[in-house]
Amino acid sequence: MIALPRLYAIVDSSLCGDSETLFSKVGELLAAGVVFLQYRDKSGNPGEMLAHARELKRLADNSVKLIMNDRADLCLAAGFDGVHVGQDDLSLEAARKIVGKVLWLGVSAHNPEEVAEADQTTADYIAVGPVCATTSKSTADPIIGLEGVRQARALTRKPLVAIGGITRANCRQVIDAGADSVAVISDLLREPRQSAQEFLRILG
Repeated sequence: MIALPRLYAIVDSSLCGDSETLFSKVGELLAAGVVFLQYRDKSGNPGEMLAHARELKRLADNSVKLIMNDRADLCLAAGFDGVHVGQDDLSLEAARKIVGKVLWLGVSAHNPEEVAEADQTTADYIAVGPVCATTSKSTADPIIGLEGVRQARALTRKPLVAIGGITRANCRQVIDAGADSVAVISDLLREPRQSAQEFLRILG
């Protein structure tokens, strides 16, 4: 059973504009003390994604867990620590075959049925959401709220990440509802270093 840091920062390249901004924001997050970071790029070409990932690996030290969204092959090529797959991405079983037993494997779930199913797999952690309304996904699933987090907690002993519309104002409530970690995108974007420091202080 892996131990998850309370803050799971997700950096979406589509929200950063260009490579320089992406690396700058990641640098600020790392300077603030973030040790769990996912790189997400839903539209980039594999070559560019790999170049970005390798630079992120260079920026991070060995204490930082780097997770690749969707692409198990790029996770390996960039020397990342794990991969995260969604319900519509590469199957969890296929991803596990690629990354092996040592690297972390996370899976998204959006309802109790998907949580229960994920609980029976080799996933190292389950990300459940969206907890609140989110603007970082164009086709978001139905909001599950804090009650959805509580339901998920009751269905699995695997580490649980809550995602979707989580801010400094509500993150503590989400942890209290049963999440081990909160994944944050939008509320880390504007002032990454200050925002991350505040999240880490609130989450303890």
